[in-house]
Amino acid sequence: MNRFFRRQEVKRPRSLVIALAVPLFGAIVATPVASAQPALSGAATEFSVLARDGQSVASVERAIRAAGGTVVTSNAAVGLITATAPANGFAERVSADRSVFGAAKAKPIGTAPKDGKAKVKPNVVEKESRGAKSAKKPAQPQSVGMDPLDDQLWGLKSVRSDLSRTEQPGDKRVKVGIIDTGVDASHPDIAPNFDRAASRNFTKDIVADVNGAVVDGPCEYRGCVDPVDHDDNGHGTHVAGTIGAAANGFGVSGVAPNVTLVNIRAGQDSGFFFLQPTVDAITYAGDAGVDVVNMSFFTDPWLYNCAANPADTPAQQAEQRTIIEATTRALNYAHRKGVTQVVSLGNQHSDLAAPQPDASSPGYPSNSTHPRQIDNSCLSLPIEGPHTIGVSSFGPSQAKADYSNYGVEQISVSAPGGYFRDYFGTPWYRTVENQILSTYPRNVGVAEGNIDAAGNITPAGVTAGVQKATAADGRVGYYQWLQGTSMASPHATGVAALIVSQYGKGSRDFGMDPDAVQRVLEGTASDIACPVPRTVDYLKEGRDASFTATCTGDASFNGFYGHGAVDAWSAVTRGSQYLRG
Repeated sequence: MNRFFRRQEVKRPRSLVIALAVPLFGAIVATPVASAQPALSGAATEFSVLARDGQSVASVERAIRAAGGTVVTSNAAVGLITATAPANGFAERVSADRSVFGAAKAKPIGTAPKDGKAKVKPNVVEKESRGAKSAKKPAQPQSVGMDPLDDQLWGLKSVRSDLSRTEQPGDKRVKVGIIDTGVDASHPDIAPNFDRAASRNFTKDIVADVNGAVVDGPCEYRGCVDPVDHDDNGHGTHVAGTIGAAANGFGVSGVAPNVTLVNIRAGQDSGFFFLQPTVDAITYAGDAGVDVVNMSFFTDPWLYNCAANPADTPAQQAEQRTIIEATTRALNYAHRKGVTQVVSLGNQHSDLAAPQPDASSPGYPSNSTHPRQIDNSCLSLPIEGPHTIGVSSFGPSQAKADYSNYGVEQISVSAPGGYFRDYFGTPWYRTVENQILSTYPRNVGVAEGNIDAAGNITPAGVTAGVQKATAADGRVGYYQWLQGTSMASPHATGVAALIVSQYGKGSRDFGMDPDAVQRVLEGTASDIACPVPRTVDYLKEGRDASFTATCTGDASFNGFYGHGAVDAWSAVTRGSQYLRG
């Protein structure tokens, strides 16, 4: 098979005629109201107002003010305007204007929880090993340019970052955007490479959802907006460490230890990634001159966005069509601006060409889910959007991780993501070291009970494999083990950043065409053939039949590994042969 075989284009619903749309939750009001304008009443509520195709953002902003609303933010790249207004009557008023496609309620402002039940997005895959045993492998001698805990980073060695950094450790001019839950810039491994000035937080803490269930919990900072150097979840900091933790003689180092890290936060503390902040983050990456972004998430509240699923209401169908359109426009925008977009393939152990039924959507607000049959017209975003480099996950034995999505439609490459149940039948089976070790915010460790108030690792933290490093000057860093395609894509993102560092051009506007970055990444990946037999059932590892997966394709391109495992050394030493023009 041709080395540069391209994934087939994602099929778009032919009936999709929406030009610009960004509703998060609630019904869409898209029909102009000819009768007298309704009275405004109710508590202050946030709305997403959508520009009709061909209409300017300015005209929609005028319509919002005329309808009794207040403009909060506007995203001209996709025609999204966020507004606040009384809960009742505003949507009908603003939708009567011919410049407006529609309006949707996002969330009430200032609602207090009715109970203490947290609505935290599940992460059972990533933290599957909590409470498991440690294999307690002995430390290995360090290579030149490696940090003290790097001997535990089998993923770093798998992508051959230990070799590549002797040739290309990364260029400070290369900016890598972390579109995630935030980045803890106080961590000693993150601080040397963190660009606070370029970082942004596009989220605002949600105390509770419309049903009163706790989402992010009480606001830690006035205004309910966390600083750009803060992470109350831990996911984004883990991702950032794998990509670009500094090789500074302390803790761990990343795949590209000398690039610049930019926090472009789109995820809530609770782990939800809603459309508006996600779109804002992607378009900001293009405007800010970011070279590579990592997106280890799917856009909530729908795992799969279906244009006309019969299990959904008409309003829900319209919402999903607008999510598809808005995300598509954002990804296209960033690509035109020169951003290489690396995305995790997902943890639903599904062939994305034949998705399994979905009983988890809509995941917000609470108590909203309903079962749906999913066909190939339904899209998980952003992975199934345009110009994305999809990354699957394998374990230390290079076996496809049981949880990892797969399939030739969306996969580009594979990378180390951890596989807790790897090495069945050996002492390494179900050990934390089969996963990925990376940076861990102290505040999250305390909240999770793995670190005490004095900074000591608790018994629960010891069991989970949490580690602590202390420098001679008193600086302290913590580290945790996680697994998932969220941990695989940062390895690929790090290699992509090294490719830009090695082959990028320009003095003032240093950078590289994202299509060229993808050609080098895929062309220098190490071939991995399908397993024999091609169908893997994972039954002996304790999984049910829904995890059974069949690998299609050959060694040069297949559904488990794509074009192969990313290889930093090959990328920086022989990647030039894959550059054209």
